[in-house]
Amino acid sequence: MKNKLKSFSLFISAIIKWLIIAGGTGGAVGAVSAGFMWLLEKATEFTGGIDRYFLMLPAAMFLSAFLVKYLAPSAEGHGTEKAIEAIHNNGGRIKIGVIPVKIAATVITIAGGGSAGKEGPTTQIGAGAASFIARVLRLDVRDTKALVVCGMSAAFAAIFATPIAAAVFTVEVLVVGRLNLRNIFPVMTAAIAGYFVSNALGVTPDAMPNLSSFAFTPSNALFNIGIALLAGLFFGIVSLITVSVINGTHKLSSGLRIYKPLKGLIGGGVIVVLALIFGTDYLGMGINYFTKIAEGQEARLYDFLLKIIFTAITLSFGGSGGVLTPLMFIGITSGSAFASVFNLDPSVFACLGMLAVLASSTNTPLACIIMAFEMFFSPSFAVIAAVACPVAYLVTGHRSVYPTQLMRESKIESIRLESITAEQPKEVFFKRKR
Repeated sequence: MKNKLKSFSLFISAIIKWLIIAGGTGGAVGAVSAGFMWLLEKATEFTGGIDRYFLMLPAAMFLSAFLVKYLAPSAEGHGTEKAIEAIHNNGGRIKIGVIPVKIAATVITIAGGGSAGKEGPTTQIGAGAASFIARVLRLDVRDTKALVVCGMSAAFAAIFATPIAAAVFTVEVLVVGRLNLRNIFPVMTAAIAGYFVSNALGVTPDAMPNLSSFAFTPSNALFNIGIALLAGLFFGIVSLITVSVINGTHKLSSGLRIYKPLKGLIGGGVIVVLALIFGTDYLGMGINYFTKIAEGQEARLYDFLLKIIFTAITLSFGGSGGVLTPLMFIGITSGSAFASVFNLDPSVFACLGMLAVLASSTNTPLACIIMAFEMFFSPSFAVIAAVACPVAYLVTGHRSVYPTQLMRESKIESIRLESITAEQPKEVFFKRKR
């Protein structure tokens, strides 16, 4: 009886501890995220009013790379990747100086026309703020890592207004094959706090269609499941292309032994040329075009390929920003293309593509299935997402847009992994003994 009471008291004290620490951290991250979003919005409004503003992009990417190189090298890249790396390799320690540099570099990149997103920097900013709080509170390594994951979760929830998916995403994204639920309470607490604080400060998610009218009937259920399976295969292939191009472009850039800010100048110049040829829909976050496609406007068949190229160049040649918003753009436009080929509902399959490409490129199928509920208010749509996301996740194999994501277990039993990261997974094929 004494041991039971002791065990019970320890669980209650843990709940109280994380309600205070995780809740306070989540609220702080929500406020910082709101400030970052306000600054980004004002900057993009300003440059958007300038004719052919994207001609400034070479200078913007040069400046972004310059700031990162000399002020905070760990702010390089798309943000979430660095937060994952800090948890796995640095005990969750992130220098507080990363926050202002990441904010400045990202605002400069996106406002100048670089193809990047807002969520990656926000996630790194949230992780950095949480790491600072952990140092102030003198938390041990295990609790520091937990609080950094809380910061990531709060930032994700603040941006997308999906606190449940945010919590699951940050738990799921760290290690493929192992869902560690030990920290689910503090992570969920931080996500909810981050969401409510940012919402109170005026942050609203990008508009998504209400798909509640999409429903199964006895006559269409089998068809919808079958087409979701086929769509999952297609979106998995799109993810394979996306991950290969982004990671391949990064390797190409890394192999160029030249001054890093000069790479920004070169990359920005290439994007300017591409924008003059193919148009400006692929610049920045592309929210206006993104929203039109989600609501049912038919995308061009090559839209997703061009967005992949614009994003890969931006993130590999000095630009700063997230990769999730571009992934969502790639998914929505590829989903619209899929729908046009098979004469399907363009809005439903555009949104399905967004979730499936996101799930397979980041190895987070559970979070994206939950996101289907939180974003689109349709149980029937969530069912086809629950079919397409795992299929796309398997098709992508042991690859990821996050090279330091740990691969603890193979996705299928016929392959054994000898490498534990997604950067260069070494697969060994074998037959199971009967």
